Amino acid sequence: MGGGAVGRQSALVRPQAAARSDGGCPPDGRIAVRGPWRTGKYSGAEGMMAGPDTDPRMFNRPVVIVLLVALAAGLGLLASRQFFAPAPAQQPALRAVKLFPQPRELPPFELRQSDGTQLLPGELHGHWTLVFIGFTFCPDVCPMTLARLAQAQRQWEALPDSIRPRVLFVSVDPERDSPDRIGEYAHAFHRDTLAATADIPALEAFTRSLSMVFAKVPPPEGAPEDQYSIDHSASMALLDPQGRMAGVVTGSAVDDPDAIAADLLALTGAGAR
Repeated sequence: MGGGAVGRQSALVRPQAAARSDGGCPPDGRIAVRGPWRTGKYSGAEGMMAGPDTDPRMFNRPVVIVLLVALAAGLGLLASRQFFAPAPAQQPALRAVKLFPQPRELPPFELRQSDGTQLLPGELHGHWTLVFIGFTFCPDVCPMTLARLAQAQRQWEALPDSIRPRVLFVSVDPERDSPDRIGEYAHAFHRDTLAATADIPALEAFTRSLSMVFAKVPPPEGAPEDQYSIDHSASMALLDPQGRMAGVVTGSAVDDPDAIAADLLALTGAGAR
């Protein structure tokens, strides 16, 4: 039994010995490759061979060169765009108006003007337009705001009608505010003020597109049904000459007609250049 075991062990070892006697795999982990390749160390799963007299880093140099060339080309393209790109339009410094980073397109709308004609988006093109919502039975906010806007309007009356800023008063009380009534009301503050209204669904869609709200407030107990009030936004929306919502006038700026006039004059002048 002992001799047979030794014999089998010798038989198992014999192929490895034969491989070494053939000049194959030395004990330091090198493998021999026949033909034109040199003996070298195994350097990865792909079987890359590097001879003992070759720096393995040499195989990465073409990749590094390609990366550096691509990086230089990218930097050059970026620099050329920065250098040759047209400078963005500089907006004037504003005091009352807060402009959006990007104007916002408005959905289609259709309002009835005080003269009975339709007010469509295209009719506001070519002018900066301040939009204010309210109602003629408003006891305080609406008349005070329209009075201050009239002060601003008088400061840009000298501009040509083709570019003169506009004020649009939209009544959100169509039940009581007929087109004739809103026209008389708005023109009592300034003759150039546009006045319009619509039915409730159209008004809700229009004011929502301007980020404004309104709601009917029931009359006090015992008061006639037509003595209700309307809660509504007191801010103003600014439309640019393309009819897009470009900014707002909010807070204390609403009460500063000089700042509003200066801003609209500056925006109109910047657009004319």
